[in-house]
Amino acid sequence: MLLPKNGLLAAMQAFFYLILWALTISGSALAQSPKVAPLLSQQMARQGKADFFIVLKDAHTPKILEAARALPDRKARQAFMVDRLQKESFASQSGLGLYLLRQGADYQHFWIVNQILVQNGAPELLAEIQKREEVLRLDPNPTVKVPLPAPQPQTGPSAEQMATGLEWNIAKIKADQVWSTYGATGAGVVVAVHDTGVYWEHEALRNQYRGWNGGNVSHTYNWHDAIHTSSGNPCGNDSPFPCDDHGHGTHVGGTMVGRTDANQIGVAPGAQWIACRNMDGGNGTPATYLECLQWFLAPDGNPDMAPHIINNSWSCPPREGCSQDTLEQAVVIVRAADILMAGSNGNSGSGCSTTHDPPAIYREVFTAGATDSGDNLASFSSRGPVTYGGETYIKPNISAPGVSIRSSLANGSYGYMSGTSMASPHVAGAAALLWSAFPHLVDNLNYTEEILKLTALPRDYTACGDPPGAPNNGYGYGRVDILSAFREAQQPTFMPIPKSLGPTGVSSTGFTANWLAVPQAAGYRLDVSPERTFQSFIPGYQDRAVTGASFAVTGLNPKTTYFYRLRAEDNLGTSGNSDVISVLTLMGFTPAPFLDLLLSP
Repeated sequence: MLLPKNGLLAAMQAFFYLILWALTISGSALAQSPKVAPLLSQQMARQGKADFFIVLKDAHTPKILEAARALPDRKARQAFMVDRLQKESFASQSGLGLYLLRQGADYQHFWIVNQILVQNGAPELLAEIQKREEVLRLDPNPTVKVPLPAPQPQTGPSAEQMATGLEWNIAKIKADQVWSTYGATGAGVVVAVHDTGVYWEHEALRNQYRGWNGGNVSHTYNWHDAIHTSSGNPCGNDSPFPCDDHGHGTHVGGTMVGRTDANQIGVAPGAQWIACRNMDGGNGTPATYLECLQWFLAPDGNPDMAPHIINNSWSCPPREGCSQDTLEQAVVIVRAADILMAGSNGNSGSGCSTTHDPPAIYREVFTAGATDSGDNLASFSSRGPVTYGGETYIKPNISAPGVSIRSSLANGSYGYMSGTSMASPHVAGAAALLWSAFPHLVDNLNYTEEILKLTALPRDYTACGDPPGAPNNGYGYGRVDILSAFREAQQPTFMPIPKSLGPTGVSSTGFTANWLAVPQAAGYRLDVSPERTFQSFIPGYQDRAVTGASFAVTGLNPKTTYFYRLRAEDNLGTSGNSDVISVLTLMGFTPAPFLDLLLSP
């Protein structure tokens, strides 16, 4: 039966309001679920569909990290971690993956975190997934607009640069003196550009690309594109070769390793680079950041091809919907694989506590503030302190040149940029120089960072409540000085930090703490605490003097998590703290009453 025109209109309006009511009710129900992030509920109510992460309960990762620490070889640790993370994650995700497949959903497995990304999922699918026992929570995957530095107007090179090809910032941190004095240029070290991509054929970068052998190129193991659904991007999607749709990544890569005779722009021109594009024209998502970090751990599935250092000159701000802990587990895993995470401290200065975005806020990321040619802190450089995970601590860790830095651009030329994005690759390059000359430091990130911090040029900054001297929440420990770092590495004036290994002999009442012996150490100091923050200690295990490379800890409670750390010492002083290691004691055995009677004498 045909309805009259007005009746048809009324029916259409009623149908529209019914759909709107259903969406509102659906969005309201999702908003009330403790498993669904508020932003995701809002996206669903507003858009009808959304990308979202299914975060599964994860009991396997802490055990994998604990077991990996017991392996003394870096390559063995990396291979073990990748193998176990992949197997355990896919095993725990298999049931949910089968369900999503039956629903016809588009989804992507992750193993660096125990999560599945659902693409363009509907509210009904979300509502069903949240009911599943293995699901911990459901998070959004918002697009994050990163305010990246843009090229500045060209200014003429200085007379010194014209004569030598050497940029002021390279001379400022004394990288050129390291080249000439020690012959170290970064050879044998691989750095990763985690950024907008790289124009690999740039004259200052081509010879340093790991995929180029001087005559032929192979992008396998050396390049990954995490951008799959872009529209109108000049690099397209899934680019088969390194491409930069912005220019930021090419500039960052040049500061790490770039060089021609007339353009000495890179700190470690003897190092090699690989790259992953994590942004679509400056727009990233938690998924693209995680995909690149996962790929770096095992490029094209091969952990033997993992880089030594990853530079992260970007941020994932909570104000754009990226939770503060979204990337934390991935960053922890990368560091556990002995890969240095160098990062920019942020460009939200000059106020205090303006370092507020991941990944800079994490302790596991070695962040850099930006300085100018006079070693003054840049006005835009973010300041600390950072409060995260119940702790408050200083950020940045260190500072480096970041004002008017000349480097390579994606159009094949050179240009200037300013930002902590430009400071971080100086630190990554400095670590590459250090590791090329002192390879025993490669698997001791704490000691490497300690050398760079304690040999930096100290600068006062008291505006954020710090006393005069270093460290402080403006410069960190000061502006990096790689020549002084080399001298310290040659003849240490402070004790190397011991490398912690995983515990052995775990029982219901104790365990054995293990570490790699420090040759210069006369002894060690061990702390054991029920808290990761070490606000309290197990009786008898605060600054406990021990010898050897292991110690049996006793008198603990069953099925309880404990944390330990240690320091090396000699007659000149004590080192900094090692990494914190967690241990879960075993379940104790309490006889049942009738067994107790039987067992009584």
